[in-house]
Amino acid sequence: MQYPAFLKIKQQQKLRLWLRSAFFLLFIFAPILDIFRLDLNLGHFIFFGHNWTLGLTAFQTGEIDETHAVINIILYGFLPLLLIFVIFFMVSWYYGRLYCGWLCPHFSVVEMINRLMQKTIGKASLWDREYMPVYDFYGKKNHYNKRNWLITLPIILSFAFLWAFSLLSYLLPPREIIHNLFTGNLTTFQFYFLTVGTLVFFIEFTFARHLFCRFACAVGLFQSLVWMANKTALVIRFQRERVTECVDCPSYCNDACPMRLKPRATKRVMFTCTQCGQCILACNARESQRQQPGLLHWVQNEDALDVSDRDFKQGKHFIINKK
Repeated sequence: MQYPAFLKIKQQQKLRLWLRSAFFLLFIFAPILDIFRLDLNLGHFIFFGHNWTLGLTAFQTGEIDETHAVINIILYGFLPLLLIFVIFFMVSWYYGRLYCGWLCPHFSVVEMINRLMQKTIGKASLWDREYMPVYDFYGKKNHYNKRNWLITLPIILSFAFLWAFSLLSYLLPPREIIHNLFTGNLTTFQFYFLTVGTLVFFIEFTFARHLFCRFACAVGLFQSLVWMANKTALVIRFQRERVTECVDCPSYCNDACPMRLKPRATKRVMFTCTQCGQCILACNARESQRQQPGLLHWVQNEDALDVSDRDFKQGKHFIINKK
């Protein structure tokens, strides 16, 4: 029988899977369906099939004067961007890297490749020192086989090409790229963009996907900085008073974290936490077998101050260096 708290986090993870999958498809098909893209050939944006020129076309043709042109820029350019910034700032202030963990298409690829790596080399990353435990947090035996590289590498290469193609399709008409690709008539710019982009993304996905998220993604770092400034924001809390229950656990929460963080640490150590909840799921799955709630859970407001302001006391060295 599964503990109720475990069932709840499983439902949350199903919701996260649906949301990130939907956003991933939106990212891929938005330029193809003319939902949103920048057309370098036309020199302006396309938004839901319409030319988004900030009203400057009318100014260029002499239909409006300078004053109306400035008003159009404010109405159609500055205010929408300001609204997006404010919403993004507020979400980051209260929930941290929620976009990264629940929507970001790049993070979806990170999690998928992590699982492929575990099936291939027994670790989520080439840089991990420790291998997966013999049994996962569901009690199932872990298996890995290096021959799976024959499957893993082509999948990584395919996603690298898809990423390069998608980015290019935000700059040039997607139908033109697809036609040139299948007819073997890519322009010089298209050929080099796809070739170099695929190579760069292949290297990143293979060797440094979570490192990019942690240290190189400007969107992620912005969210982290805003989140760190709010000591009452949503954060994962570890119940230190139950630390002895971790003695016989092979750090399932550490293994589950796609960012390769240590979820039992304080907020400043979890600076790049994406709020994906994988560590909470792992801990709840393990504790559910003993009919106990997990030791990790989300908290915010006053309850979050404990994680933001104080280091661990009893069991601090054990918690951080256990693995």
